[in-house]
Amino acid sequence: MTRDEAFEFLDRTARGIAETFGSSCETLVHDMSIPSHPILAIYNGQVSGRKVGSTMDILGNQSELDEEALKTDFVNLYATTPSGQQIKSSTFHMIGEDYNLALGINFDYSSLVFANRVLVDLMSADADLKSALWSGSDFQLSELFDECLSAVGKPVHALNKPDRLKIIALLQQKNAFSFQKAVPYVAQRLGVSRYTVYKYLSELERKREQPEP
Repeated sequence: MTRDEAFEFLDRTARGIAETFGSSCETLVHDMSIPSHPILAIYNGQVSGRKVGSTMDILGNQSELDEEALKTDFVNLYATTPSGQQIKSSTFHMIGEDYNLALGINFDYSSLVFANRVLVDLMSADADLKSALWSGSDFQLSELFDECLSAVGKPVHALNKPDRLKIIALLQQKNAFSFQKAVPYVAQRLGVSRYTVYKYLSELERKREQPEP
């Protein structure tokens, strides 16, 4: 492949990627045979503000690259532009007898970071609605726990693990864990840690998922 053929291929690829992924995706072809790696072609150059002939990199530097960097691929790396844009950057080389060209891809995902923050804010809530509506949730939890304890027929200090598992299962059936802070309340009543309550819940879930013999 001649240098012209290699450039034509990389140029078509750069243009196609830019059109496919839109205005946030800058693509370019560098001449890596020169340490200053000038730009031979660029699409969506508004991402970095560069044009054909520019020797500035995505970080805003004019420095020359060392010999190793001039021939090494860089894939899916993070960068921040001088204006604060957050970029995912990749560089792929095509090296022949008389040429060293590289395809650069710089995707500006700054708007996605902002959108994610908005979505997180939209999805966040202060409390469970059911718990908020049921103003006497502590009292109801206490009643539910007492009912389940009575069903087992033992005082708390005499409970063994199977007994505690049974109480947890009965509480689940009564939707007790839909109450806010149900786990710490149940842990306190059983005299065990929150971790133990979560462990019991996981055990019961695994038993439900096991196929019938």
